[in-house]
Amino acid sequence: MRRERLRDLLLDLGLWGLLATPVLLRLDPNDGGSWGQVVVGVAVLGVAVACCRFLPLVSLGLAVALSLATSPELFTPAYALALVVFGYLAGRRQQRPDWAAPALFSAVAALGFALVPLSDGNVSQGFTVVLVLALAIVAPWLTGRYVRQYARLVRAGWELAARMEREQEAVADRERLRERSRIAGDMHDSLGHDLALIALRAAALEVDPALADRQQAAAGELRVAAADATARLRDIIGVLREPGAPTTPVGETVEEVVERARASGLGVELTRRGPDGATPPMVDRAVHRLVVESLTNAAKHAPGAPVRVALERTAGTVTVAVSNGPGAGANDGAPRRPGAGPVGSVGGTGLVGLDERVRLAGGRLSHGARADGGFVVRAVLPLEAGAAAPVPVPAPASVRERDRARREVRRGLARAIWIPLALVAALGVVMLAFGLWTQSRSFLDRDDYAGLRVGAPLAADSDELPPHPLDGPPADAPSEPPGMDACLYYRAAMTASVPVYRLCLVDGRLADKAIVG
Repeated sequence: MRRERLRDLLLDLGLWGLLATPVLLRLDPNDGGSWGQVVVGVAVLGVAVACCRFLPLVSLGLAVALSLATSPELFTPAYALALVVFGYLAGRRQQRPDWAAPALFSAVAALGFALVPLSDGNVSQGFTVVLVLALAIVAPWLTGRYVRQYARLVRAGWELAARMEREQEAVADRERLRERSRIAGDMHDSLGHDLALIALRAAALEVDPALADRQQAAAGELRVAAADATARLRDIIGVLREPGAPTTPVGETVEEVVERARASGLGVELTRRGPDGATPPMVDRAVHRLVVESLTNAAKHAPGAPVRVALERTAGTVTVAVSNGPGAGANDGAPRRPGAGPVGSVGGTGLVGLDERVRLAGGRLSHGARADGGFVVRAVLPLEAGAAAPVPVPAPASVRERDRARREVRRGLARAIWIPLALVAALGVVMLAFGLWTQSRSFLDRDDYAGLRVGAPLAADSDELPPHPLDGPPADAPSEPPGMDACLYYRAAMTASVPVYRLCLVDGRLADKAIVG
């Protein structure tokens, strides 16, 4: 930090010396200047350099004040370099507010025209101030803005690179979590289904009259233990499971799943319709997952109810539906918990996981209660593997910042080019219009000139003459006649400087008139 401060101090001292050099050279007392002007100029430049890191517009305002105090036309060799340097630093360092610099420029232009009465009404002085303002202040200011925005773009690029490295590490962590989620899904698909079938078989043994009471009690304990194991498995999977993550089912067909459920005592009917054929892997896994999940839920929430699995294949889709009737206790008046059915198999995430699985396969899932108290789960999946709808991921903040900085750099570069050109063009148009207006006030019409008679009374402020004569005769004009009180010159054409009309007066009368030039 101390080294940076020392470096900034040395740079500021070097800048002060550089800007003070033209003041010492151009305001030399031996060359028409004064030591007072030199001391004030060097001191004010020192204050401006000291302020330019924190208040760059103040520094620019001090330089403008010094230049106007030296010359009302704003341009002076002593402070021209200071105007350019502080204009650039104002654009490079000024952050907020955005309106401050344009307000300063407008004030300088207005002040240039306000000083016109102090210079014998020479309006061209105001135009000179605007021209110097555009070229010596505004153009460097725009260049400084462009450099600042480009540096911001570079800084945003480095920040983006660092953030991308951190995001790559986060992606690796998320991938590890996703793998744990897949493991959790596999545990649910295999162990959850097997535990449900064990509980179902134990329940059948518990009510088997061929067994002794002790054996039936053991079967009941086995059923309770299987239910507790299912609950503990759900708690463990709740730690590992990532909601909505894809899982990998066990490698068995729908027929094998149904046969295993039948062997456990679950009444399952499987029907197939449509032609046989190959099924995309994603669709096949989604069908397997839906059948396993639905049979597990039917065994848990509707014991003893018949279950029907229907597979229908058409030219472009495969439809799978698993429905079960009401359970044995559906009509015994016992209260049922809300949502009893498939959603309860994995603590409320069963249907969410099924919906995600079907969505990833490009299909759609529907489910709901039947009129007789049963439940049905139905999915329609495409046979041509379709991509799931992408989930929009917001762009990182650094990417947005980089794009914004890039747009600002482009706009800044365009402004740095066309704003000075537009100012110069506008100034040229205004000066042209002003020149034409000035010329019109010294233009004498040919018929009016012809109507003037030598010897007739005539005064310079006569209504017969234009309000403003020319300052003097044109170059290479002949000498004025001797003995004249005054000779007045007027334009003979609006767009040409020659020829001009010469009117010479003696004692308030027109003594001579001629066309010269």
